[in-house]
Amino acid sequence: MKTIALLPALLLLGACSTAQKETATTPPSLKDAFADSFLIGAALNTDCTNGLDPATDSLVSLHFNSIVAENCMKSEKINPSEGVYEWDDADNFVNYGTERGMKIIGHTLLWHSQLAPWFPLDSAGNNVTPDVMKQRIANHISTVMTRYKGKIHGWDVVNEAILEDGSYRKSPFYEILGEEFIPFAFSCAAAADPDAELYLNDYSMASPAKRETYLKIIADLKARGIRIDGIGMQGHMGMDYPDFAEFEKSIEEYGKAGVGVMITEWDMSALPTVNQGANVADTTAFNKLLNPYPDGLPEDIDREWNERMGRMMDMFMRHADVITRVTAWGTDDSKSWKNDWPMKGRTEYPLLFSRSLTPKPFLNKYLNK
Repeated sequence: MKTIALLPALLLLGACSTAQKETATTPPSLKDAFADSFLIGAALNTDCTNGLDPATDSLVSLHFNSIVAENCMKSEKINPSEGVYEWDDADNFVNYGTERGMKIIGHTLLWHSQLAPWFPLDSAGNNVTPDVMKQRIANHISTVMTRYKGKIHGWDVVNEAILEDGSYRKSPFYEILGEEFIPFAFSCAAAADPDAELYLNDYSMASPAKRETYLKIIADLKARGIRIDGIGMQGHMGMDYPDFAEFEKSIEEYGKAGVGVMITEWDMSALPTVNQGANVADTTAFNKLLNPYPDGLPEDIDREWNERMGRMMDMFMRHADVITRVTAWGTDDSKSWKNDWPMKGRTEYPLLFSRSLTPKPFLNKYLNK
């Protein structure tokens, strides 16, 4: 009888031991580490979302709770000719995030770069009239957003509209519609999916002049009753830029403007910033200057890179009251757009995970807390 009475207790102890063993072998994840602060996201390429890269899929599924389309939703990909939409890659991207319960970000509805060539032109190759441009913008936004209504958490409605000096980029949208193209696009987006968040997204957001222009745009949209939910501060950084104080000031000022702040497209080049206009007659010497660490970062450079990334993450944590998402522009170093640019064979180290898919050292204090 005593042996029988002990059996449930022994089984319970065995179950506890097994659970402890499973917990001990489950690696810590970024999405858990930052769960009380903000979403943690990554830009994904189609190899991952089309099921061709299981290693990256495992990394993403463990660490991220938000994803953004790297290229498959850009105009030239999804709407290559008038009235023609190619949905397969975008559908797979959305299904990938939906199946994993992730917050999905659509990128991007209006962008001058990677814009389908037909979009701003008439049959003679001239800019279309303002009325035609408005019709095309409205049709594109409505068509894309309606297809994914209820599945996309938020959209980059307008991307990279302002230059560092605070002036409007002379994009086809601006040339044809002037400053009004931004309010018009946001009005169309709000009508297409009233539940999706709507964002402006741009780089060099530490620029005071660019910051002031975006603050004016946000205020103007709000004054007109046009919804804007967030500002995406692209985080393309280097070892000598941006000015951390100005970047932090931008976070603070956008927060005060009453919109959410997202750190988007985050990566930090570990290589020296090179002036491509430099007159270097020796091509071999110039290529070595561009690609100084083809076989791995020296220890001192790696340490400095991690220190800078750690300082930036600490900044994000200080402002977790207004920052809603931090998204890296890629998963591991091998997936960065910075590789092979501006020269073939250039090797970069800008992302949160190494080529061996291990987290960079600056993340340890968050993963191991």
